[in-house]
Amino acid sequence: MKIEGADFHVEMCGNGTPLLLLHGFTGSSGTWMPFCESLGRHSYMICPDLPGHGKTVVEGGIGYFSIDSAARALKEILDGLGFEKVDVLGYSMGGRLALAFALTYPDLVGKLVLESASPGLESEEERQGRRMKDHELANFIKERGIGPFVDYWENIPLFKSLQLMPDTVKQAVRKQRLENSPDGLANSLIGMGTGAQPSYWERLPELEAEVLLLAGGLDQKFCGIAERMSERMKSGKALIVEAAGHAIHVENPEKFGTIVSGFLTHT
Repeated sequence: MKIEGADFHVEMCGNGTPLLLLHGFTGSSGTWMPFCESLGRHSYMICPDLPGHGKTVVEGGIGYFSIDSAARALKEILDGLGFEKVDVLGYSMGGRLALAFALTYPDLVGKLVLESASPGLESEEERQGRRMKDHELANFIKERGIGPFVDYWENIPLFKSLQLMPDTVKQAVRKQRLENSPDGLANSLIGMGTGAQPSYWERLPELEAEVLLLAGGLDQKFCGIAERMSERMKSGKALIVEAAGHAIHVENPEKFGTIVSGFLTHT
């Protein structure tokens, strides 16, 4: 789907209330395809490859990789599809984008699901430090290539519990990561990394949407973030999924699907 500055690849499946699904860093629309049966029973799933990922081609400069630009692009995609209101689900980086989208276009969002997501870093000092690390990692990706980067990325502490998954699961995640381009991931880090985005902590009370905040019990950092976020929201509920880490949808997909379906379908 062509919009200004980019040609977005979008996968769609299912029937029902439109649901915009936003994958994490190194992911793609393929992240959500295993849920076409479970979530697709009640939702029409709209799954774009985000800037720098999958088959989406960004023709503009680094500005097109910012979280604000990505949020505008998502609105254009939904406008093009004729949707005036959607539920939104975002994981990690996609969760940060989902939050930005909901704050920017509140009238477009019905229910919001944030999986292992953060409103950003609270101080400029923290953001500056993170930007430096993100730029270093972006240079590593461009200099070393996608293979060595994925070797590094799948072994960071955040994904420790993923290493306990069956080989078939780990291989599927690795394959998806390897299908991304070095330049795309590097630009995503610089444009949409946690250091590049503003802090949304003070804006959480603005959210009118009902929000479900998911975190894995093995991911203590994001358990704490989810609890803190829920306390600042009008209609936010934090739910901890035991025996799962950062990528709940990978580590316990059945439980994830059941929880999300229950939240989206209850009235």
